Amino acid sequence: MNIKITADSTCDLSPELVEKYNIDILPLYIIKDGTAYKDMKDIVPEDIFTHVASGGAITTTSAINVDDYTEYFRPLSEQYDAVIHINISAEFSSCNQNANIAAEEFDNVYVIDSRNLSTGSGHVVVEAAIMAQNGATPEEIADAMKTLVNKVEASFVVDKLDYLRKGGRCSALAALGANILSLRPCIEVRNGKMGVGKKYRGKFDACIEKYVTERLEGRTDIVTDRIFITHTPCDKKIVDAVRKTIKKHMQFTEIIETNAGCTVSSHCGPNTLGILFIRK
Repeated sequence: MNIKITADSTCDLSPELVEKYNIDILPLYIIKDGTAYKDMKDIVPEDIFTHVASGGAITTTSAINVDDYTEYFRPLSEQYDAVIHINISAEFSSCNQNANIAAEEFDNVYVIDSRNLSTGSGHVVVEAAIMAQNGATPEEIADAMKTLVNKVEASFVVDKLDYLRKGGRCSALAALGANILSLRPCIEVRNGKMGVGKKYRGKFDACIEKYVTERLEGRTDIVTDRIFITHTPCDKKIVDAVRKTIKKHMQFTEIIETNAGCTVSSHCGPNTLGILFIRK
């Protein structure tokens, strides 16, 4: 069967992976000073950071609406035997709800809630694409992905809480205290929702190394096919150190580095880095 895998732009897959697996990406909207821009088409993270650094208000995100999804699905549903679309967690956005409403107009469009974000969703997208390339049916892919979404482990360490404070996700007092004490919180996705895990203390590079070690050391429940290192702009030396630390603790077939898109960037700011993988 000729199956098309699609996803929203929050999956943070690189252009190379999108091309390799023939994935179509539908952008969310990023709102800057009241104007909507298409994620990673009209606006990129560097635009956000420059805007905020110059005194501008934090950007926000807006879901893809039902009409957008309908317009997007219609030609694909005619061109392919089936379309499987994977969204950011329904707990984070109304994208999944809107996609499901649009999909009701078509008998060959399947919508999957990834229960995740960034390359946590990206893992699901890639696995669906691999199954499609290997000849699985749409029903087989959809069923497999609904199981897989509960096995993706996604987390990020945030250098400073400034963006979370500006976005109303933590208080000014909490952000000030964290910065004074050099606390770097770990943001985790659990059951489709975002929460704060361990708070690391010290320099960002040392915290990141400890975070990676604690995520991987001694684990026997991790699928070693692939791990993502996904980050907003940060020192290349830190990313290289993360890669080295991963190899020290576990041998993955692929260690894939991707840049976080506008959604993670809007919420977390520069110097945010995570490792994302699948559990057995």
